[in-house]
Amino acid sequence: MRTRTSLLATAFVMLATLVPVSGAAADTAPSAITWAPCEEEPSAECGKLTVPVDWSKPTGPTIDLAVARRKATDPAARVGSLVINPGGPGGSGVEAVYGAPGSYTEELQRRFDMVGFDPRGVGRSNPVICSAPVYNQMPQVVMKSQADFDAWDTFTKKLHADCRAKTGPVYDHVDSISVARDMDALRAALGEQKLTYYGISYGTLIGQMYAELYPNRIRALALDSNMDHSLGVKGFFATEALAIEDGFDQFVGWCDQDPSCVLNGRDIRALWKDLREKAKRGELKYPGTDIPMTEIQVIYQAALGNEGPDWRLLSEMINAMAGGPLPEWVPPIPGRGPVEGDVAYLPTRILCQDYNLKVRDYQEYADLMRTAGILAPDTRYHPYPTDDLPICLNSGTPANPPHSLRYTGDAPLLLGSSIHDPATPWIWSANAARQLGSKAVLLTYEGWGHRIYGKDKCQTDIIDNYLISLDVPPQGTRCAVGTFAATLKKQAEKRTWPSDSLSWGVK
Repeated sequence: MRTRTSLLATAFVMLATLVPVSGAAADTAPSAITWAPCEEEPSAECGKLTVPVDWSKPTGPTIDLAVARRKATDPAARVGSLVINPGGPGGSGVEAVYGAPGSYTEELQRRFDMVGFDPRGVGRSNPVICSAPVYNQMPQVVMKSQADFDAWDTFTKKLHADCRAKTGPVYDHVDSISVARDMDALRAALGEQKLTYYGISYGTLIGQMYAELYPNRIRALALDSNMDHSLGVKGFFATEALAIEDGFDQFVGWCDQDPSCVLNGRDIRALWKDLREKAKRGELKYPGTDIPMTEIQVIYQAALGNEGPDWRLLSEMINAMAGGPLPEWVPPIPGRGPVEGDVAYLPTRILCQDYNLKVRDYQEYADLMRTAGILAPDTRYHPYPTDDLPICLNSGTPANPPHSLRYTGDAPLLLGSSIHDPATPWIWSANAARQLGSKAVLLTYEGWGHRIYGKDKCQTDIIDNYLISLDVPPQGTRCAVGTFAATLKKQAEKRTWPSDSLSWGVK
């Protein structure tokens, strides 16, 4: 399968770093959690953790964070509590606990209380909300002129004022440093001397910030499909463009070789380009509907179809867009669109507080898109940051500005990524591991998709052994693809995009 050999070299050139954050603020007395069966999932327990809105004012106003847990299935073999986070931003740790039996091995569940929380600004924990009538005034996502930029400039001033008023004071305190402080309060409330944590995707940023703030309170930190917090807007866009193009390359290679692909034998790149051009002209309808597709919605198919990956469904969707039969299951229309009711959710606010994705004017924006188009000739740009960048205009200075990571603790950290991750590129995990230093070990899965835990036995066992027994693999450990064909078949039977899809707050 075709791979762009310049990906690593190009990505390293694009990486940008700022100054590390300072140490942790003083701790407060841990809040107690009262546990009771969850109303939505009685087999799990739910509770609330009270934390300050602003950790620099520990005696000031507070919010309640929703927490859930499933107790270890073998109390005699119990190691402790394992805090998990599914990413996003906007992913629910409570929901992750509800779904833990289908997401984690029996051995891990035997050894740990599985604990998750909805981070501040998310789900059941004072979510970031806006007035739907204001949110629905959003201009077209992809800007094509200075006039489009001016429209976004005007809109975001109104949007952030509205969302701040609807959400309350926590609107300016949803950054991942604040969440890491919340997680340390959760650790204390659980009665754990040190934290054991598994975070996926955006959940890795929470873990990275925890390692900086509390280097001596870590038992084990497993970070799967990492964010790179050192990136400026140019590096962010460039590496994402490379990642989605690489994923598309891998899909085309599979389709060219596998007769089960409905596009086998066709010129997929030419077909894909034609679909993008039709969408730009307003001539393409979303399969099964009369709703016109935009180009970014076409590109979303490549992003979502490569996250599992589910190449069979992706090929069927491309075929359907080109006039072929509908798949058994048609994914919901991706991207941003008008919302019904009175309230719209905006977890993208979290991204705006952790990264500086703002641009000064249309020229700077156009330069980003032009560079992405050169790096990704088929996909053109990655839809996730493209969808979110305009939202971050006029959002204020990031509370947790991008910076190189700094870890001074002794506990070894385990980072993992697949070589072909279309959402959080492998280079992000490699760069995060380099920044964290000699105590960070990078585990590479020589396969595809976003999130490596559970895809094949090799990396799943390594992560389990690390979390349970603190066994650390050698530097440079790689896991070959084992049962990928079976994975494709299983996902084809599900007829759904993967549940670990990185949403960037879009969906």
